[in-house]
Amino acid sequence: MTEHNADLVAFVRARLDDEERLAEAAGGAGWHHPPGTPGEVHDSLGAIAFSVRTRGFDEHIARQDPARTLRRIGSNRVLLDQYAALAGLDVDSPASDYASGRAVGLGFAVRQLAAEHADHPDYRASWLPRFT
Repeated sequence: MTEHNADLVAFVRARLDDEERLAEAAGGAGWHHPPGTPGEVHDSLGAIAFSVRTRGFDEHIARQDPARTLRRIGSNRVLLDQYAALAGLDVDSPASDYASGRAVGLGFAVRQLAAEHADHPDYRASWLPRFT
């Protein structure tokens, strides 16, 4: 794996770890927005986790519950692990074989994951997805 790609993998792993800590600190369980209770978001035990009575935040917040976040993190880690195994083949002028093509495709996806955190001080503009 090139140092550049290793740094990209480490950056994305660290952001996933950060998100996982936050989701677990929020209880790690599912939230929901019960019908007939505008502005309320309830935890998995039915207690009101919080109340936001403006602008329809309740449904959005309930959708971004800790359990869903943890499932997304798990899926992203699978993708990241697949890329890490081939990252050395993800170069500007890849070979014309299956493994190299797979590495470039997975690299594009991992760069998209990294771009979600472009506001992080450790993010590098050189990680922007490459278009060929």
